[in-house]
Amino acid sequence: MTDVTTARPAAARTTALPEVWSLRALDGPVPAGIAGQTVPAAVPGLVHVALLDAGLILDPYLDRNETTVTWIGQSAWEYATRFDYAPDGHDRHDLVFDGLDTFAEVVLNGRSLGRTRNQHRTYRFSVDDALRDGENELVVTFASPVAEADRASLEIGYRPHTYFHPFNAIRKAACNFGWDWGLDAASSGIWKPARLEAWSGARLAATRPVVSVDGSDGVVAVHVDIERADDADYSVSISLADGSEARIELAAGASTGVAELRVADVALWWPRGFGEQPLYDLAVSLERDGDVLAERTHRIGFRTIDVQLDRDEEGTSFRFVVNGEPVWIRGANWIPDDAFVTRVTRERLSHRLDQAEFANMNLLRIWGGGYYESDDFYDLCDERGILVWQDFLFACASYAEEEPLWSEVEAEARDNITRIMPHPSLALWNGNNENVWGYEEWGWAKRLQGRTWGLGYYLDLLPRLVAELDPSRSYTPASPWSGDADIFANDPEHGSVHLWEHWNRVDYPTYRDVHARFVAEFGWQGPATWSTITRAISDSPLTPESPGMFHHQKAMDGNDKLTDGLVAHLPLPDDTEDWHWAMSLNQALAVTVGIEHMRSESPRCMGSVVWQLNDCWPVTSWAAVDGYGHAKPLLYALKHVYADRLLTIQPRGGGLAAIAVNDAPAGWTGPLLARRLSFDGTVLAEALLATDIDARGARTFALPEAVATPADAASELIVVESEGVRGFWFFAEHRDSALARAELTTSARRVATGYEVTVEAGNLVRDLALLVDKVDPDAVVDDMLVTLLPGESVTFRVRSEEDADPERFCAPDVLRTSNQLVADWN
Repeated sequence: MTDVTTARPAAARTTALPEVWSLRALDGPVPAGIAGQTVPAAVPGLVHVALLDAGLILDPYLDRNETTVTWIGQSAWEYATRFDYAPDGHDRHDLVFDGLDTFAEVVLNGRSLGRTRNQHRTYRFSVDDALRDGENELVVTFASPVAEADRASLEIGYRPHTYFHPFNAIRKAACNFGWDWGLDAASSGIWKPARLEAWSGARLAATRPVVSVDGSDGVVAVHVDIERADDADYSVSISLADGSEARIELAAGASTGVAELRVADVALWWPRGFGEQPLYDLAVSLERDGDVLAERTHRIGFRTIDVQLDRDEEGTSFRFVVNGEPVWIRGANWIPDDAFVTRVTRERLSHRLDQAEFANMNLLRIWGGGYYESDDFYDLCDERGILVWQDFLFACASYAEEEPLWSEVEAEARDNITRIMPHPSLALWNGNNENVWGYEEWGWAKRLQGRTWGLGYYLDLLPRLVAELDPSRSYTPASPWSGDADIFANDPEHGSVHLWEHWNRVDYPTYRDVHARFVAEFGWQGPATWSTITRAISDSPLTPESPGMFHHQKAMDGNDKLTDGLVAHLPLPDDTEDWHWAMSLNQALAVTVGIEHMRSESPRCMGSVVWQLNDCWPVTSWAAVDGYGHAKPLLYALKHVYADRLLTIQPRGGGLAAIAVNDAPAGWTGPLLARRLSFDGTVLAEALLATDIDARGARTFALPEAVATPADAASELIVVESEGVRGFWFFAEHRDSALARAELTTSARRVATGYEVTVEAGNLVRDLALLVDKVDPDAVVDDMLVTLLPGESVTFRVRSEEDADPERFCAPDVLRTSNQLVADWN
């Protein structure tokens, strides 16, 4: 070995391992046609993806093929590769795996480097005693995750959990074992990058920029940890692109240090809708005697974010405050975007965030049953001003606090807090999803019989780690969370709540009976888009209950709940395409009712995080974007109800009121016209109300009795409008109304970007939509769910590269209205 205390060390060097390895099954219920075969496997990658690419398994997204691949998770697997190495002058060499899923043993040239048991950690193995000049053989074997979860559950003792497998006994993404929207496809694999790192003397182990704002100055305290191989003196140089610089001197034996930089008149980072998202490049370099040994960069943003849970006369608030400005959260929950997460690219994430922005969202909550997201995800949110609520990965189960889980959780949390904390979009760390609520209300205490269930993580370990590693961030122990362990976790008057009784057992108009401070989960199911269903399911005939359709409905009694939630509002069609449209529309109507109510109670209520933005495979679910990335009508409903300016009519004080919600940066001063109309457009009563609403404000206008009281509830509505913003109130449900067959005059033409479709209404037309995926699965329309009064028209713009007959967009199976569902039934 070189005497690194006297020689000048060279800069660290990173060598990527081969991108394609060989994969074979070691044991388990492996089909005869696959046993003994070796196939190429991309790294990063997963076993399922490699077998699918090799043509050895059926696509589990199609029909009921999921049932044909469950053996994969019950089997053990081997990844193997060879790589060349020549002595490079460095005295330390580490194999680094950013992610191994999950129970792995790493063997280099026949020497075991170690075993892993946590998907969510980075692993670093010293290989100096195993690495050899020339060709090296690297083998990573994976035990069956299904068997290991069962074994761990026996070892640590039963803990209550949802669904079929004891996912809570191990540190692997819970939804990989199946969920009420996800397939059971427990996989294995080298799911993140792997590399060989060579270094001498010392290396940068961690850099953590803790950002704050002091008056008009931006302040960043950069915490640096190094790993040493000697006792030499080192220095760390830190700089921002604006020219600010600082140094940390690490004398012999010292391995940590902090330096502070200040930026005068700093440009603040804001969430979208509140300002710009300036990002500053922060460079950190490790040096010795003027030589740079290692470098690391971060993009940081200067802002303050507090999540405030304060007791007041109405209970406990739950509000996000950015740079001193309260932000009404218009958000959605985020689940893994593919059941096989290694297939999610930066381009795909960018498209999904395009859809979130299209729907006027300003926050995504990364749900605790999936993964800590990729660096690409957080980078894109930084650039776009989308706030991120990050759950720690505990969901819908009780978790043992004994070893080996406690140490695994601590190591996992340290890795991911350190990795994610530089991102300005990160707004909140949250301890778990529904576990405190579950303990309180789902009967866990009786089944646990005094065993630990995770509270020590949520109230002790995780907040301590956040305070140590990311002290400028807010932390909540759970979602839902009341703000106090002595108050029921899901109390609407306190903190955040999850509202699921409405979907599960009641109905969506009852959202208006809940006066929450912040709604972190609620939602309504709807089918995937028609093109996705017909691509994924080959049933003939295709019905809501045909085998493939039923298999792609994972919620308990899901189809019954869809029907129960529909029939009070819309007729239940027998035709499958009509059924599909009715259920898609009802999903959009339900969520609209909920969010309009929540926004109408601003600032008492300060947020809505709908379940959910995306799907991980083609399935009937609560998502606004289906598993093939196509927008459902719900996404357009969210675009409308999450718009900066909203007019809504709500019951108030025994009558009706118009509520104007202005979440725009400028005041709203135009007059508000309220009219009661008959369905034929006749004005029956009207009132002109003066509006003067501050930026980020709201105002309630009691409607005069003449406007608010119908003579014939079945054939009348209220319209309120101001400065191009409209709100509607129908006195009767769709099915009980006098809605007639739509009288439409249509025209369509080809344009440079696709098509333009103009629709003029001869009578009242409700919920006008273009289901453009029926013409071109990749087509996107700019709006949907438009209600037209008699004589009004709208032009839809369709982006498409398909060479189609423009009139196809005007066909009755594509150009949809709720009139179609109601008129024929009446």
